[in-house]
Amino acid sequence: MTSTIVILGTGGTIAGRSGSAQDNVAYRAGSVGVDELVAAVPPLAALAQAGRLQHEQVANVDSKDMDHALWQALARAAARHLARPEVAGVVVTHGTDTLEETAWFLDLTVQNEKPIVLIGAQRNASEKDFDGPRNLLNAARVCVTSEARGKGAMIVLNNQINAAREVTKTHTSDVETFKSGDFGFLGVADNDRVIFSRAPTRRQHVPLKAMKEGEKLPAVEIVAMYGGADGKLVRSAVANGAKGLVIQGLGWGNVNVPMYEAIQEVLAKGIPVVVSTRVPNGRVLPVYGFKGGGKTLQEAGAVMADNLPPQKARILLMLAMQTTSKQADLQKLFDR
Repeated sequence: MTSTIVILGTGGTIAGRSGSAQDNVAYRAGSVGVDELVAAVPPLAALAQAGRLQHEQVANVDSKDMDHALWQALARAAARHLARPEVAGVVVTHGTDTLEETAWFLDLTVQNEKPIVLIGAQRNASEKDFDGPRNLLNAARVCVTSEARGKGAMIVLNNQINAAREVTKTHTSDVETFKSGDFGFLGVADNDRVIFSRAPTRRQHVPLKAMKEGEKLPAVEIVAMYGGADGKLVRSAVANGAKGLVIQGLGWGNVNVPMYEAIQEVLAKGIPVVVSTRVPNGRVLPVYGFKGGGKTLQEAGAVMADNLPPQKARILLMLAMQTTSKQADLQKLFDR
């Protein structure tokens, strides 16, 4: 019987506290343990007492401090618990700033039909309208819903369920910050029941390779295109050890001539370059044939990121580069 929920704590605002709602100087993310979070939600505390809810503190950090090592530790912890027959799903408590990146990393690396539900909070525990308890309870409800199976990693905030690939943070402080652009959310956690309206279809598994202690995933940097960009940051990233680059292009994935020339130099050294866009919705496409247009970038050897934003394109490229750096192989992964 799969009825046990496992909560993996990593910190963030949901585990944050300040002296008062106005005391932002004293605010600290990750100052509350996952056990205290559970105790603050009576239905979950009751589940814990009944042995149907367990928790593990993987980290307790501000989400700006999430890194390769923590992502890998979290993926391995999630996979370990999901492999247990009695576990229905895993909940991850996390800060909202990099929540979508962690969700995407877990969606790619953890292969299991059981759900991984990530949550955070826009308001910390010192505020009267703290949104953490509701999000935590809803995450547990989603975990034990049979319709959640096969949908991978999801983010649940403000009663809304979003898919890892599509979701992004859209507002600095509003509780309805996570949205999925053109696609909309997967479903809702209503007062009486959890309702799914659709399923994510663009999912894939890119396994984590066994690594020696201290070994990291390939270093991938993001470089933005903007008016007046001269390509120096592209060259600098490679000079400082980047093994791959994601370009935050314009529109369909376009850059100016100086950026194009710098990208050509990098590609000539065998370093993979993925072209994304700073536009929130839509795919990058090799349409324009001018020097620096998406078509010429692709012809030079760059990979088109499809509809992945730069921060998610970076994660897929890091994982893919464990086994390949070939343009054709990488493009297949980004097209899935």
